[in-house]
This record gives sequence, structure tokens and C-alpha cells, in this order.
Amino acid sequence: METIDLRAIPLTDAFARRIDYLRISVTDKCNLRCIYCMPEQGLPWIERAQLLRFEEIERLVRIFAGLGVSKIRLSGGEPLVRRDLDRLVAMIHAVKGIEEIALSTNGILLEEQLPSLMAAGLTRVNISLDTLREDRFEALARRPGLDRVLSGIDAAVRAGAEPVKINCVAMRGKNDDEIGAFARFAREREVAVRFIELMPVRENLGIAADAYIGAEEILECISGAESLRPITGPPGNGPARYFGFASGRGSIGVISPLSHDYCERCNRVRLTADGRLRLCLFGENHLDLRKALRDGESDERLCERLTAAMMVKPERHHLRVGEASSRMRAFSEIGG
Repeated sequence: METIDLRAIPLTDAFARRIDYLRISVTDKCNLRCIYCMPEQGLPWIERAQLLRFEEIERLVRIFAGLGVSKIRLSGGEPLVRRDLDRLVAMIHAVKGIEEIALSTNGILLEEQLPSLMAAGLTRVNISLDTLREDRFEALARRPGLDRVLSGIDAAVRAGAEPVKINCVAMRGKNDDEIGAFARFAREREVAVRFIELMPVRENLGIAADAYIGAEEILECISGAESLRPITGPPGNGPARYFGFASGRGSIGVISPLSHDYCERCNRVRLTADGRLRLCLFGENHLDLRKALRDGESDERLCERLTAAMMVKPERHHLRVGEASSRMRAFSEIGG
């Protein structure tokens, strides 16, 4: 197909925010059942026929690239449970204008798949890890697998998938006694450990209000034992504030969607596994791109739809501690 190049008119929303970052959920399924994210019994999964095909995803990426989007992140659910993900990475890597392809994963399947993903063009990885204790891992994720996640982290560091970022949802009474251990984990390795404030979503309201820990309190817990200094931080598109150690290899980050939201700097939109373009992670307004694709709309018409959709992208979310967002499984999406 002919490549569309509209870089002279990059994708911009009504608040003059340049949109250059597209997050793509390739599946809604996950092999863990984290307590803040998903009910233990799972969810009604999207039917296979409703999932975007790789060719449809590639076409949308090409159109977004023509509108100035240069950064792609693949997520889920757990993206590594979708078969042949390396083929999709290679397809996206071949799109003109795409400079970065990142992956958000829980790390369970990472070690075995990483070589083929890196060969296909994967740039870097974010790995979710909320505890360094095996018994607690099973309690929080409702599945075993800490050893496999740690092996995946080590494999990513060895493979040079830099920067390797570890995302930890901090929860009072659940894992807050490990904040210092995670700081040491970062100091001893070439990784960035980022603590994410617990966000209130539909499935975790039973714990969210009591378990919430703000970013400043997290930093205070660390600074009591470590000498931290603000740093620019590793490359990427996420909203973290970073801190380095007086001596050590890694870094610490905090992501604070509640206490210090970063909506004014939002540069992203998200494509769901069934082809809906969500303009805000916590909003319900969306554009059904799967229907447009399967109805045979032209690239030019899809460009017009995307440009118009940016005009209704909200200025900010309105999450508050103890109040629900109707969105679920947001934690894999928030830490870019």
C-alpha cells in the first residue's frame, strides 16, 4: 500500500499536546491474576475473531507513523501469551518512521522469547514485579513464577534491552516493607525500579484506599537508607521522576498518577486488543478502528478519523483515592 506522510501536520490534540506514542494491546488474556488488576477467576475474554489481526495492526501503525507517531509499546493483558509476537514486532519494525518498539510484560515468558523478539526489532522492555519474595509473589499474583520473572530480568539485561525498567505497584500492608529491598535490587543491577502509586480501579476498591502509598512517602522510605539525587533518567516515554544513587548501577523512579498527575504532558493513545482507540487510559471515549478497517475504509479516511478524534481527547483524568475508574488492568499501561 502507498505510504501516507502527513508529518507536516503531526497528530495533535485540542490542548496542543503532540501525540507521538501509541500503546497497542495485543491480547486481553493474562497468565497471572494480580490482586489489584484482575479477579481471580479471570474475565470474559475477547473472542478470537474480534482481536485485531497482525496485518490490521501493522496497517494502523503505518497510518499512525504517517501522522508522526514514532514510538510503539506492545502490552496486554500479557502480550507474550499471544503466539508469534516476534512476527508482529518484525512487521512494525519495517514501518518507516517507527523508531522504538517497547514491550510491557510480567516476565513469566520473557527469557524464552526474548532472543527472537530482539532479533525482530524489539528495543526495550518493562517488567512488572511487585515483590522479591516467592511466597508473597504467589499471594499477590495468585500464581507462582518469581524465579521465571527474575530470570527474564537477567536475560533482558544480558541482551542489552536497555533501559530495563521494573514496575512495582507499591501497596501499604502488602509489599511496602520491600521498598528498601527493591532499592538495593536497583543499586546492584543495571535496571530502573519504578514505584507506581496504586490506582483505584473497579476490581481493587476493597484494598485501594487503605493500601495507597504516595510517591513522596515512597521516596522517604528509600532516602532513609540511600543517598538519592534527581537525575534525568533512562530514555523512554513514561511519566516517572528518576533518582540516582551516590554509588550504584541502577536508578529509582516514581510514577504518581494520583498525587502528581502528568496529564499536561500526555503524548499517548492506546489501541485495545479488539481495535478500539482509547484517547485516555481512564476514559470511556473511544474510536472503533476495527469496524472501520473491516468495512474497507481507505487510509485517507482513517487519517481523517484519527485527526478528528484527537479533538475530543480529554485534558486530564479525574481519578481520586478511593474512587473507581471503570477501566481495569491499567497498571501494565501506566508505566511507559
